[in-house]
Amino acid sequence: MPGPLPAGDSAASQGPFGIIVLAGGRGTRLGGRDKPGLVVAGRTLIGAVVAAGTAAGAGQVIVVGPERAGLDGVSFVTEEPPGAGPVPALRRGLAEATAPWMAVLAADLPFLRPDDLGALRRAAAGHHGAVLADDAGRPQWLAGWWRTETLRRAAAGYDGTSLGGLLGPLRPVLVRPASVPGEPPPWLDCDTPEDLERARGWAP
Repeated sequence: MPGPLPAGDSAASQGPFGIIVLAGGRGTRLGGRDKPGLVVAGRTLIGAVVAAGTAAGAGQVIVVGPERAGLDGVSFVTEEPPGAGPVPALRRGLAEATAPWMAVLAADLPFLRPDDLGALRRAAAGHHGAVLADDAGRPQWLAGWWRTETLRRAAAGYDGTSLGGLLGPLRPVLVRPASVPGEPPPWLDCDTPEDLERARGWAP
């Protein structure tokens, strides 16, 4: 179980933060295509996620997955064995994390905005973490903001393979972004060909 929360913890006093981008999946539902490298709205999916994190002020960007050109200031690491799944990938990313708070993000969120990360940061103040929720209120585990030490303790004591099984017991705050007519939701990911076409349909 997580320990007690520090006193006087507000969004303004959280201090430096970083992001961990999980980008080592096999893209099975996309026929084995390189999902993070797919292009929506003129840039790669992983490029969009990294750009959102850096624009929000992330001081450390860790990508768990193969090295890629064109992503400056990024530390690339790989879980063992590669492609072992999101829980081992998260552990590997946490081994490199130095900031007290880390956003944990999928590599296929083309419409994630810096403001969405800011909303997660504000919501997480005084809690162990916060995650985006979709239109049905379902938590999006790969769009969250967490206390680094809370994640480390939880991951060290978890024997399962489900990211929801690891993160759910931490009782994060759910952040449901306001729907903006004509704009895509920030939690929209690209797991399947249909998801990808939907995302490209949103793109200008």
